[in-house]
Amino acid sequence: MFSSNTLEYPNFAFDITHSDLTSAARLGLLKTPHGTIETPNFIFVGTKASVKNLHPYQVKDAGADIILANTYHLLIPPGPEKIKKMGGLHKFMKWDGPMLTDSGGYQIFSMGLGSDADEIKGRGKKRPPSLIRIDEEKGAFFRSYKNGEVLCLSPETSMDVQRKLGADLIVQMDECTPYHAERDYTARSMVMSHKWGDRSLTAFEKTHDGTQGVYGVVQGGVYRDLREESCDYTAARPFFGTAVGGCLGGTKVHFYEIVSWTVGRLHPARPVHLLGIGKIEDIFECVKMGMDTFDCVTPTREARHGRALLKGVPKGYINLMNARFKDDDTPLDEASPHMASHLYSKAYIHHLLKADEMLAHQILSQHNVAVISQLMREIRAAIKLGTLDSLRKDWLPD
Repeated sequence: MFSSNTLEYPNFAFDITHSDLTSAARLGLLKTPHGTIETPNFIFVGTKASVKNLHPYQVKDAGADIILANTYHLLIPPGPEKIKKMGGLHKFMKWDGPMLTDSGGYQIFSMGLGSDADEIKGRGKKRPPSLIRIDEEKGAFFRSYKNGEVLCLSPETSMDVQRKLGADLIVQMDECTPYHAERDYTARSMVMSHKWGDRSLTAFEKTHDGTQGVYGVVQGGVYRDLREESCDYTAARPFFGTAVGGCLGGTKVHFYEIVSWTVGRLHPARPVHLLGIGKIEDIFECVKMGMDTFDCVTPTREARHGRALLKGVPKGYINLMNARFKDDDTPLDEASPHMASHLYSKAYIHHLLKADEMLAHQILSQHNVAVISQLMREIRAAIKLGTLDSLRKDWLPD
């Protein structure tokens, strides 16, 4: 068990400013050394210190308040020492707002076992595995996908790497179990993640200087009693915030059920982050279950597939690759203040996609970031007014 009873987080705070009367949704102010953001909010993914296809200033111009980078990918070149030498991630990538880095545990699973992110949700595609072994004491050994070098990530090294990267919000080391994992394995893995959480806190405390706040991770897979035990673990430790991670089931119904098990069991005064979730319908459902922040590659990944996120259309997006847009001279959203959304016609973007021009991905990426930023602003307003359900219908008509 972590030896200290408390950890102070100077320069950090989370103030709940409003609670919904009919759900667990809430409004908050999340204070970090690089600024304060309103919650609920979306953390845009910049895996390798770059949000795909966009300059950091374009991400900010599109309305983003906070971004993240990934410990696993930045442990591999350029490496944390190089980034520390360059002044940390904020200075290195010219982002002056709040930032989060994850622990790297998720990528060790998803890349290391040779499957992609969908395996967490019960679907899987295979690639050559890079994970060598996971040792509770020493950590996870894996091969670099760049040059085959054997690397190790432990709770201590994860904290050290995240310290050198310099993000405001960091995450304890954990293991992310797949959908197919049996209960016994999931239980052992969860206990290991709890031990790793204690070790992460011990390592964090040794260099704690008020510039970072650490999140504990709720694991337990698809098993309610394990999820509840993990909620209790994070609440009993002096983390600044709570992240809900791990396998979230194979269907939407199961996913929402698993998240619902956390309601009322998480530490009520801490910010709650839902790891790796970012579809519009999921954000609406999980905001109502008390999730404060979300992250996902959805906005920029959808852009690379030619999809423009939009309010008020089925599924929440249109596919500009479709032939029906080749002569459509209307913009993506003429009411949007963002140039990427109102300046270019759907026909032009369709042409760029068909011509394999990278500009199409840049336009759609900035547009999609703007749409998700708009979504979060409207959700915050709806929580205050008690109109979340009607707002959902506005965004996702039947």
